[in-house]
Amino acid sequence: MIIPLPDLAATDALARRIAGLLHSGDVVALSGGLGAGKTTLARAIIAALGYTAEVPSPSFAIIEVYDPPALRLRVVHADFYRLEDPAEVEELGLDDYRADAVLIAEWPEHAGGFGQEPACLSVRLEILENERVAIVEAGPDWLERRGWT
Repeated sequence: MIIPLPDLAATDALARRIAGLLHSGDVVALSGGLGAGKTTLARAIIAALGYTAEVPSPSFAIIEVYDPPALRLRVVHADFYRLEDPAEVEELGLDDYRADAVLIAEWPEHAGGFGQEPACLSVRLEILENERVAIVEAGPDWLERRGWT
């Protein structure tokens, strides 16, 4: 599915749609080039889950965790850009962080990808014909959710 994102309001609308359907154990895998809007969309999803404070980019920390009651679900926001080998994910203890949480993963391909997981929503941000778009691929668990397709 291709979703046009002509402005910040459209990005926020997509974030609200995603946030409204999130369950613990889900992965939102955000890919695209530098400056494509991955962090902007991640921040908007976290805000749509109820978080009102600043959401720093996890570029240097790699992983930021947000816990209820500050938002509806526990969220692990990860930016894997700086990983040189997917095996480094194990060193980070990502599985421990992910227990009972939603994972929002920027640069998922640097972590080996998550598209094989049934609860993964892959969102690739690109410019097509001079317009920013989100190319969304929903895993089987997402396809079963009413209101997504």
